Order: sequence, then structure tokens, then C-alpha cells
Amino acid sequence: MNKEDIINEAKEARERAYTPYSRFKVGAALLTKDGELIKGCNIENASYGLTNCAERTALFKAVSEGKNDFAMMAVVADTDGPVSPCGACRQVIVEFCPPDMPVLLANMKGRVYETTVADLLPGAFTQEDLHGKK
Repeated sequence: MNKEDIINEAKEARERAYTPYSRFKVGAALLTKDGELIKGCNIENASYGLTNCAERTALFKAVSEGKNDFAMMAVVADTDGPVSPCGACRQVIVEFCPPDMPVLLANMKGRVYETTVADLLPGAFTQEDLHGKK
């Protein structure tokens, strides 16, 4: 699966977003190293604090199904530039994905910014911080 395919899968996931409050739909597609694709969308809640972003939906869905070896993620929204993950999503991505994993940030106009997990959250708090190991 190439980068364009993953972005298109994220766009498809975006169509399932539940966004009655913000109307800001986001889709994510997470590729495992085995070639399996897990998609997620943002899911809002009237209490706002219980809203879950597309990136975390895809990651939590994958982990809950026993998948934890990831190769690439794409995130898509209808923004002027490539969409930017929120801080909570960046922290969760760092928890489950390798630092050098590519992350494709895209918009509906075809603009794409490719980065890595490490570049999304420099100086991230990790498991090693909890256990005093680096």
C-alpha cells in the first residue's frame, strides 16, 4: 500500500466521523507492518471532554485487537494546510508507534506534509521516564 492509498483510506474514514457539534471531520488510517489497515474517525460527545480524535480511535482500535506493530499513519481533515494532530494524539502516537515511523498529515485539497513520530512530539514523556531508564 503506497502513501496515496493510505491517505485515501483516511479520507474514507473521515466520512464516518460523528461531529454534530464542531462539524470538523477527521479521518486516520494506520498501517501495520503486516500490511493490515486500521481506520479511525473523530467521535464527538455532548460533554466535549469525552470526544475522541481519529488518530486515537485508530490506535485504540488496533491495540484492542492485538495489533501493535505499526508502519505508517495518515491523518486527513478539511483544513487550509495539512492537518495537525492535537497534543493528546501526539502523546498517544508516541506511546504506540516507533519514533522513525512516517506520519502523513494531509488536507482535502491534496496538500501533504510527511513527518515522523519523533518530530511530532520532541521531548515526549515516555515509558522510560516513568521507570527511570533511557
